[in-house]
Amino acid sequence: MKYYIIAGEASGDLHASNLMREINRLDARPEYRCWGGDLMAAQGGKIVKHYKDLAFMGFWEVATHLRTILRNISFCKKDILAFNPDLVIFVDYPGFNLRIADFVKKHGYKIVYYISPQIWAWKTGRVHKIKRTCDHVMPILPFEKEFYARYGYSADFVGHPLLDAIDENIRESDAVVNFRKINGLDDRPIIALLPGSRKQEIVRILPLMLKVVDKYPDYQFVMSTVKWLPDALYEKYLNGRPVKKALSQTYPLLLNAEAALVTSGTATLETAILGTRQVVCYRCSDLSYRIAKAVAKATIKYISLVNLILDKPAVTELIQYDLTEANIRKELDKILYDENSKRQMSADYDALLAKLGRRGASARAAKIAVECAKTAKNDHTLP
Repeated sequence: MKYYIIAGEASGDLHASNLMREINRLDARPEYRCWGGDLMAAQGGKIVKHYKDLAFMGFWEVATHLRTILRNISFCKKDILAFNPDLVIFVDYPGFNLRIADFVKKHGYKIVYYISPQIWAWKTGRVHKIKRTCDHVMPILPFEKEFYARYGYSADFVGHPLLDAIDENIRESDAVVNFRKINGLDDRPIIALLPGSRKQEIVRILPLMLKVVDKYPDYQFVMSTVKWLPDALYEKYLNGRPVKKALSQTYPLLLNAEAALVTSGTATLETAILGTRQVVCYRCSDLSYRIAKAVAKATIKYISLVNLILDKPAVTELIQYDLTEANIRKELDKILYDENSKRQMSADYDALLAKLGRRGASARAAKIAVECAKTAKNDHTLP
């Protein structure tokens, strides 16, 4: 069967690739055409747009790239018609996916939305478009099924795919056990820096993270880097500071770190699942921040997935104007030296894992997707 899959970010590439791996076990001859990345390509996907060219962060940033986004939407619509899939699968990325949902539905294609957008945080009205266009919605957060039920929509809660993506045996892997040797590190404890995977995040957040490096001489700082951003971008902000770079080694880095400074996003949840204490950091343009504050629902108190799921400030969030050198040092000191803070974060992480449910999200989602594609193939006519 033919699957058209749209994922616009690194996390979407990861989760979509695991979904594809499970579809491959259920469908003898799947054919994929994808917006995504290298992980999806490794599962047999033909990548027509790479997410490294799609990730725009913040309202202002989206506005300044609107012409490119509109061109991509136009191309996507034509590409779907040319491919004529049995099923279109959206993976998060709501700003783009929901712009083409009506078009896809109008032309008779089935839609499955995997990792449903966080419309409970803002733009709640989007739930009506999802009800109108999507044949199945598969949320991954435990409270999202109840949210959809309030609007008369029966969503399929499948669990969180990060539990599948993070191998249970990773702690014994060579990449983790020999991490220091592989990266030329000494015996000092490690503080991890996860500045994000978008250029805008590096530019706005990394310089603030780096301000504290010289304040912790008894620790060594190691920064997680990604291959689709040029090394020169990181070097520009390091400015000679003794910070090692670990390319595409996020999990081994976190498992060897005493603590981490983490840009808000999926990485905060990954860090918690791996059990590494963290401080969450985030900064965008002032205009984007003001717009986000204006449109976010008043009931949304947090931005990190850890705190949202637990509904408590389990990890400190230093957002926008609170992201200062003094505040980073203050919060980092707590999770490095304060035993009560360390014990409390460990207990909160245990509670988080209990809420996330059991492994197997990718397999459960794949089963729903394949069944939907089979139904579509039986009754689909050319648009």
